[in-house]
Amino acid sequence: MHLSPSWLVARVTHPPLPVGRGAERGRSPRPQHPANAPRAPPVPPGPAAAFRSRPRGRSSPRLRGPGRAEQNGAGEMVISDFDMTLSRFGCNGRRCPTSHNILDTSRVISEDGKKKLKDLLHYYYPIEIDPNRTLEEKCPLMVEWWTKAHELLVQQKIHRSDIAQIVRESEAMLRDGFKEFFDQLRKNNVPLFIFSAGIGDILEEIIRQANVFYSNVNVVSNYMDFSDDGVLTHFKGPLIHTYNKNNTVLQGTGYFQQLSTRTSIILLGDSMGDLTMADGVPSVENILKIGFLNDKVEERRGKYLDSYDIVLESDETLDVVNGILRYILTET
Repeated sequence: MHLSPSWLVARVTHPPLPVGRGAERGRSPRPQHPANAPRAPPVPPGPAAAFRSRPRGRSSPRLRGPGRAEQNGAGEMVISDFDMTLSRFGCNGRRCPTSHNILDTSRVISEDGKKKLKDLLHYYYPIEIDPNRTLEEKCPLMVEWWTKAHELLVQQKIHRSDIAQIVRESEAMLRDGFKEFFDQLRKNNVPLFIFSAGIGDILEEIIRQANVFYSNVNVVSNYMDFSDDGVLTHFKGPLIHTYNKNNTVLQGTGYFQQLSTRTSIILLGDSMGDLTMADGVPSVENILKIGFLNDKVEERRGKYLDSYDIVLESDETLDVVNGILRYILTET
């Protein structure tokens, strides 16, 4: 059956969060922070939360309706980005950090290291979200950015034992409704595959501290490797950046092959690079792509509407996603 999004419009009614440059996410409730903790810059004001769906005349996604989910979600899976998708873009007028930013601005990074990492962000981030640059232009520059940032982090001699406290002290927050989202998927035995260009060790800790790191959750990301003494020595390969999140970095892992019976996919992302996350999944019959448009909304809206089936603007919740999951997974 066609999954018409019209019934969901009324669900996006929360007060808008001012929109600005997308940084990071985390968990709820928001932790308390030391007075001298580094803070993200203010988020410029933006429009109210908006729900937009694929224009008429374009093909509509097909997903099962109530009563047709195979054995409590046996045919479904969710593939999701993490930073600014499962985590919040901002809160109370301030940006929340990404998994990289959490580490970049933490107490374990020297002031010189923080400055260099911030300089990289200010140079490369506008390139990452520039709607006028081609993928061919962006990819080598993203590799350059990630490589330089990881090299700087290695120089800081970060200890594995510091990670949990770094996350606790951060302003990372998962989107409102995260518990229902994770709980629904676990209850219905639906795999959640998180495909992130962030730092896997950090985002796993965010999910763990939110008490939702269930057995159905699998993460592919950039992971740190530590010495026998617990000191960061390098990042494990292959490097994952915004625009190579596809089957090329999953070769030999067998992740998707293990899920060959999952024919219906909900894909969640916040960038154009997230659209390829389901590439390589065998036997896909139905896919619904939901995009969170957090930054440069007016400039990028057209491309998002051309590429995603549903686009959520300035919406810091998972309400729409949860509503769709309830609709699909409802037992009769």
